[in-house]
Amino acid sequence: MIKEWLIGIGIALVAFLGLLHVNILPVLFLLGLGVLLWIVMDRRTAATPTTRDVSVRHDISFEQIGGQEIAKNELKEALDFLRYRDRIKSLGIRPLKGILLTGPPGTGKTLMAKAAATYTDSVFLSATGSEFVEMYVGVGAQRVRDLFRRARQMAKRENKDSAIIFVDEIDVVGGRRGQHSHQEYDQTLNQLLTEMDGMNTTQTPFVLVMAATNRPDILDSALLRPGRFDRQIKVDLPDKDGRLHILRIMAKDKPIAEDVNLEHIARETYGFSGAQLESLVNEAAIIALRQDKKTVTQEMFRDAVDKVLMGEKTGRRPTDEELRRVAVHELGHAIISELMRPGTVSHITIAPRGNALGFVRQIPEADQYLYTKQQLAQQINVALAGCLAEELHYGDRSTGAQNDFVQASSLARTLVKCGLSRLGIVDEEHLPDQLLEKEVRYILSEQEKITQELLSPYKADIERFAEHVVQEESVDGKEFRKWMESMQPQSLASAAVSRPQLSTSEVSPSM
Repeated sequence: MIKEWLIGIGIALVAFLGLLHVNILPVLFLLGLGVLLWIVMDRRTAATPTTRDVSVRHDISFEQIGGQEIAKNELKEALDFLRYRDRIKSLGIRPLKGILLTGPPGTGKTLMAKAAATYTDSVFLSATGSEFVEMYVGVGAQRVRDLFRRARQMAKRENKDSAIIFVDEIDVVGGRRGQHSHQEYDQTLNQLLTEMDGMNTTQTPFVLVMAATNRPDILDSALLRPGRFDRQIKVDLPDKDGRLHILRIMAKDKPIAEDVNLEHIARETYGFSGAQLESLVNEAAIIALRQDKKTVTQEMFRDAVDKVLMGEKTGRRPTDEELRRVAVHELGHAIISELMRPGTVSHITIAPRGNALGFVRQIPEADQYLYTKQQLAQQINVALAGCLAEELHYGDRSTGAQNDFVQASSLARTLVKCGLSRLGIVDEEHLPDQLLEKEVRYILSEQEKITQELLSPYKADIERFAEHVVQEESVDGKEFRKWMESMQPQSLASAAVSRPQLSTSEVSPSM
């Protein structure tokens, strides 16, 4: 509106001077110069940070964030330096300048930054690392200066004595200096370092910088030194109790059926981040809407887990012969998995999802982070079981085992690199490739023989149950175990194996 008024006044002034027969060329020159300056300043203003000025209204608290109790407690301890500054000043403690949150995507780093602003009653500004990067020299540094200036202005305007600036994906602008050909990156980082030092700023209101990244290894060392980012807090994937906590928070406003067992779902979702768990509950509710149901059932949660893991069902329709082969393949995985670790096969399906024609989902007994030689070898057995079941039944193999072989080969390499093979302790960097490949082939060959012996007693019955799987499309773990128990082959005693905890992911190799 102001711009239109000024343009109108300028035109009227030129017309008036023209009527008075005054030489208007100098006036036109000055007006043109003014317009040019206006455009430059307007673009300069557009180059300021696109931060989202958020005056926290206490709508996000640490109690609303599940699965990160250790990280939350560590962050609260760091924020107490901001809350109780008079007390820490009496002890001569220097306040923290920055807190770096690291961890995989979707673990709640941004939520924790917002909760930190609520916890400390601070104003909150957020930006992403890419917002500071421009091709024009000096623009990024100007944006950093403007960001800190606006944080202090907001704090004063709202009568608060502290402000929190949150920079997401800080690795974009905080990478090691000298790695980029464009000097703009280094100038922007230098300005951020200067602002965090407080060389050109006052201590009131106090500005705390929080940042998040999943690549802390590429950050500049000057950014991580004490006095800048004083604390690094790991926001990792939640364990089973953490996943259960998140599921309860997410399901609070959903019409969940009484028979839904969230603890069972928490066991099934090993390796899920908080964002994936939120998506899981949301997808289950979408399935209920699609089926025109008023409550979300356990089966809907099961289908939602499949969708989050593997993607939506595809429109591909394999032939009847392909479906039977897929069923035999997946039964091979399921049989060996159940022999190695009884009671953990959760779901067998031949419904195509993503790039997979079928898969077996397992329930880990507990979150596991350390594996023995025997456990890794048993994972290889499970990976190889699909193609060997095909060979046992059809006399040949198919291309559906390609991903299985990749996983089995990776596990064999892990055995070698961790010193668990015949080679003993090795230096990975100095291990000849030919020797590595030879040992990997030996490990796969030995585990293939073991897997064949374990599957042999089930040769006559796999086809019958595979037909049942084809008809039903999906079979749950209870029904599969009932079939396993009904067989009890006599030769199984001679093929008895030890059964410690098996692996890792929820989805065993699939076609």
